[in-house]
Amino acid sequence: MPEYEAPLRDMRYVYHELGLTERLAECPDFAETTPDLVDAILEEAAKFAREVLAPLNQRGDESGCVFHDGSVRTPDGFKEAYASFIAAGWGTLTADPEFGGQGLPGTVALMTEEMFSASNMAFAMYPGLTQGAYRALAAHGSEQLKARFLAKLTSGEWAGTMCLTEPQCGTDLGLVRTRAEPQTDGTYRITGSKIFISSGDHDLTENIVHLVLARLPDAPSGIRGISLFLVPKRWVEDDETLGDPNGVVCTAVEHKMGIRASATCALGFDSSRGYLVGKPHRGMAAMFTMMNAARLGVGVQGLALAEAAYQGAVTYARERLQGRALKGPAHPELPADPIVVHPDVRRMLLTMRALTEGARALGLWVSTAHDLAGHHPDPRVREEADDLVQLLTPVIKAGFTEIGFEVANLGVQVLGGHGYIRDNGMEQIVRDARITQIYEGTNGVQALDLVGRKLPAHMGRYLRAFFHPLREFLDEQRERPEMRELALPLAKAFGRLQRATVRIAEEGLNDPDEAAAAATDYLNLFGQVALGYMWARMASRALVLLQDDDGGVYRAKIDTARFYMQRVLPRSSASFAALMAGASPIMDFNEGSF
Repeated sequence: MPEYEAPLRDMRYVYHELGLTERLAECPDFAETTPDLVDAILEEAAKFAREVLAPLNQRGDESGCVFHDGSVRTPDGFKEAYASFIAAGWGTLTADPEFGGQGLPGTVALMTEEMFSASNMAFAMYPGLTQGAYRALAAHGSEQLKARFLAKLTSGEWAGTMCLTEPQCGTDLGLVRTRAEPQTDGTYRITGSKIFISSGDHDLTENIVHLVLARLPDAPSGIRGISLFLVPKRWVEDDETLGDPNGVVCTAVEHKMGIRASATCALGFDSSRGYLVGKPHRGMAAMFTMMNAARLGVGVQGLALAEAAYQGAVTYARERLQGRALKGPAHPELPADPIVVHPDVRRMLLTMRALTEGARALGLWVSTAHDLAGHHPDPRVREEADDLVQLLTPVIKAGFTEIGFEVANLGVQVLGGHGYIRDNGMEQIVRDARITQIYEGTNGVQALDLVGRKLPAHMGRYLRAFFHPLREFLDEQRERPEMRELALPLAKAFGRLQRATVRIAEEGLNDPDEAAAAATDYLNLFGQVALGYMWARMASRALVLLQDDDGGVYRAKIDTARFYMQRVLPRSSASFAALMAGASPIMDFNEGSF
């Protein structure tokens, strides 16, 4: 069975030593979130991931969920693990203390979510959907709905979902057909079908709170006619006790290539009672609160699976004996050298490491901005922080999930034939990682969101939240000789990103196909530069701390940053060249020849 150890030292490096703690300390709401408290939480989360979740991961994948007579049963051990999860309060970390939460920074929760997803992604999806439902309801629900549902969602006694997709529509939610009929008592009757609903039914909780997109009778056509409704699986009475089943029926469970222990359901709503969340016909605005959080969460899944794959590959490369080092035996006392001595194996391992640790730093930086946007006392800081989150959300969702899949495939390659069989767990990581590039908006949709919405928003204001600190950092680092070999490649890549941004802005105004055709390459370029920025920042700090190196941690940071700049960041040249070729090679192709 594959083993997992949370990368606590690297998490502490980014959280404590890159200055994130100081920024969060500016928020009065986080005054009690001391470094010692954070470290204690991370230690306990690592223990829970290692001892409770990881042992269930492979077994859950093998058995999957069982669907019988309209109900879903999760794999053996999941109910007990979930009971332990809510007893330990893991779902309460960021929730409002008014509803039983701990009010901690989301940045702390992100690190625990990485551990839980790395050790058992399918399990982590159940509470992950609940936390998303909590956010949407907390932001847009009435005081009555908050009082009735948020405490139960916070504790994890009840679970949550979001129900968007229907058989005839996925990304184009303007085609939603589910109907909502208003009742005299202020409730609504919801009728329709939804598919691909993660955690749509299960046996972990006594109730499930569905957030459902539907149309009112007077709804205008298209996306502007969608409203959001809260529909519990079992009705909740006025005294907050559970009533009868509410006409929400699981009609099927999807048979998937990955995350098989996560129930992906088709749901039927048969005149199910529900409540309006937010304003009529404004459902997408409310749902995006949940979707944006979910997109960051899916990015964390990609990061988590990359970490799991890297750990498995390193362990195997150290233990597997095969061949000799090209310059002569590295371990003459052994019958052969471990494969970690071979250049191509080291290339793969360093690529995995550089992508994974770079993504962790970027994710925690953006998560810190998310915390500042919601809690900082200065309105200008809140706006700047939110601009960064808005800009980089599609980059994180798409970029991190691409990283997760690439790193998982490299893990299979490091293990060779042993990576292709089930016993070592690497092929499961590949299968689990593949869905992350699809759900919560395919990566192509994320690229369109970046170029079509985020770049032009507020006359390009979002870009300043990333471009300005990067430019200031490069101006500072050019004066340090020891940073020159890192800062110069980054500066060149940043120049490409700036030129690409101008091209998309100019060409996209004249021809939308030009921006759309460049979108994926532009998002890739953006992500490559963003990871380069994180690696330069980590190396810059490590150089200061190098005299007190702890087990070679700081030297490894500097060396990995050098590898990234010289062996990974050059990908930015290919991304730039591809997008600068324009739409013609794509759009001029005869459609009939496909």
